[in-house]
Amino acid sequence: MPRTYFVGGNFKMNPTTLEQKRVLVKTLNEATLDPQTEVVIAPPALYLISVLDLIRKDIKVAAQNCHAKASGAFTGEISATQLKDAGIPYVILGHSERRSLFHETSEIVAEKTRAALDQGLKVILCVGETLEERESGRTQQVVEAQLQTVIAVTKPEDWSHIVVAYEPVWAIGTGKVATSAQAQETHAETRKYLASAVSPAVAESTRIIYGGSVSGVNCNELTVQPDVDGFLVGGASLKPEFVNIINARKA
Repeated sequence: MPRTYFVGGNFKMNPTTLEQKRVLVKTLNEATLDPQTEVVIAPPALYLISVLDLIRKDIKVAAQNCHAKASGAFTGEISATQLKDAGIPYVILGHSERRSLFHETSEIVAEKTRAALDQGLKVILCVGETLEERESGRTQQVVEAQLQTVIAVTKPEDWSHIVVAYEPVWAIGTGKVATSAQAQETHAETRKYLASAVSPAVAESTRIIYGGSVSGVNCNELTVQPDVDGFLVGGASLKPEFVNIINARKA
């Protein structure tokens, strides 16, 4: 079976006003979108429920993070249990900003992934290397190490609920983008690793999407790569060009 194309929009700590949120939702609600592409948007936690209520039903909503515990004295956190109860189907875990700015280790990401899966959530699992790691030829070593901690706490059947987002850290928010050849190479090697570490069936069915300064300009070249199953979009998801990225495969 072909893998369903996937485009996610990570709004990060944007928009900053309710009016901007309404404009973003209105733009997506009125857009003509490729019906063969799964679309997921991740607004800030403050707006999750209101966006879920307002957005058209063929667009899913994701949280940008969750805690590994179901409840407790964890000020400022949100749990997978709460997300499930609120009707939020997806959560982004392991984003490089969580790893670098908030010091989340791969073990913490794995623990959160297990908690999310146990609540029936789907996970957008982010992996990727720094510029120094790429220049030293350690891209695949880093990606595989980040995946291994999750593989250790999951079963093969869990992977039908995981989308892997390869996001080279050096390309996030910098305007730099991995070339289509670089993206394809890393995605293909990652799929090969999943085949050996989990199973060939899981490797074939798991969607591996690209993130890192994706725009309406560069998405067309990336989308034709056989192992690029879509995108996780940052800044461009806040702009009208997000619609073009969603429709890139169709175009």
